[in-house]
Amino acid sequence: MRSARLSGVRSVGAMTLVSTLMLTALAACGTSSSDDGNGSSSGGSSDPAAPLDPKTKVTLTIDCMPPTAKAAELKEWKEDVEEFNKTYPNVTIQGRSTPGQCLEPPRFTAMLKAKSQPDVFYTYFTDLPQVLDNDGAEDITAYVNDRTVPLLKDIDPDVLASLKSDGKLYGLPTSNYTMGLLINRKLFEQAGLDPDTPPRTWEQVRTAAGKIAGLGNGIAGFGEYSAGNTGGWHFTAHMYSLGGDVVDASGRKAAFNDALGHQVAQNLHDMRWQDDSMGKTQLLKWGDLQKQIATDKLGMFLAAPDDIAYMVQQLGAKYENFGMGPIPGEKNTLAGGNSYMIKKGISGDKVKAAIAWLNFKNLSVGKGQFDWERTKADNLPVGIPQPNFWTGESKTKDDAARKQNATMPVANFKSFMDNPVAGKAEPPKAQEIYKVLDNVMSGILTNEDADIDKLLDTAESQVNQVLAHQ
Repeated sequence: MRSARLSGVRSVGAMTLVSTLMLTALAACGTSSSDDGNGSSSGGSSDPAAPLDPKTKVTLTIDCMPPTAKAAELKEWKEDVEEFNKTYPNVTIQGRSTPGQCLEPPRFTAMLKAKSQPDVFYTYFTDLPQVLDNDGAEDITAYVNDRTVPLLKDIDPDVLASLKSDGKLYGLPTSNYTMGLLINRKLFEQAGLDPDTPPRTWEQVRTAAGKIAGLGNGIAGFGEYSAGNTGGWHFTAHMYSLGGDVVDASGRKAAFNDALGHQVAQNLHDMRWQDDSMGKTQLLKWGDLQKQIATDKLGMFLAAPDDIAYMVQQLGAKYENFGMGPIPGEKNTLAGGNSYMIKKGISGDKVKAAIAWLNFKNLSVGKGQFDWERTKADNLPVGIPQPNFWTGESKTKDDAARKQNATMPVANFKSFMDNPVAGKAEPPKAQEIYKVLDNVMSGILTNEDADIDKLLDTAESQVNQVLAHQ
């Protein structure tokens, strides 16, 4: 599940609902003959703040169980179900797996509208408005505390804020990301640049891009998207990096048609046409830049850390060839991530069981997804600086375990880790806005004579129309 890519390009549509593959846990927790209509039988306190009583019998459906094609991940899922059942032997976990991507956007929308989501369903941070519009998620505020989620105080409050509306909590995180500058270390060295100190300003990016492009042989110094809503997604990242915004504080008016917006557009236009450092091929979308940098044809682009795992696992690249620095400008960086929410209307016992599972699987240092020793033993990547939502003592412990079990040179990400940039959430109506801003990016990258003022004026008018219909 590549959160940065998927949350960045999610769109709305309709599609046949997902067929499911069911995984039932141990036989000891298998029957549900005494379950009530909600798939549970009460065995504990009715107080929502109280942890789940191990005697309580419930059956939970949970999506995004790894498919059989991901053998190592599925093995770990099954191991976690078995370990969880040592504490909660009466909870039956029924995992759902989808072919291909976990929860494709059109399928997600169709599922919400049909009220057919499982008890525990996967979302992106940007999905909260859509989920609430469809009355799809339970308010879990009363259920989540330091007894039910012991490390709650160490979860980044900004990450939790992404899952709240009107002060109410609707989900628990499983991963998060912030964007930085992904570099090809080999090309940096060939161009006489230090790969351990990636550019920290856009002026430095432009200079470095020119040197890398000067290597010739069809190599581009810096790459950008301009299609499939990804161009607008990255235009937003550029604006954030300089302290700007795409939508004003009211959420009702475009905010990018200003001096910073012109600066972003002009800089990219000049890199493309004056410097010739961005390559001839444009109208690129997610996946294109990854292929270029993995084959040593691109020096840099904005990305989230999980792009590196994708390039190694899917494109045959080597971890040691990549490095990361903070997003140039460093005022803010685009942030996102994914979570699980709990279906509205299920029983209180099932809500408690869901939170107990999510706490074990996703929110416990050294366990579940944070069992880095196991991850390494299963030949899965360890060392990429995400998920990175821990703070305090939990962060210290998790960072140490990640480093100890690393399967890649974590020193290559030192600049990114040592210079954290404040994350900023995507704007409201993000996908509709990104679609509009694709036109700005494609205009400046495909037309040397592009009228930047006109492109921004037109985009501003269109975005204001989008924001007027909320």
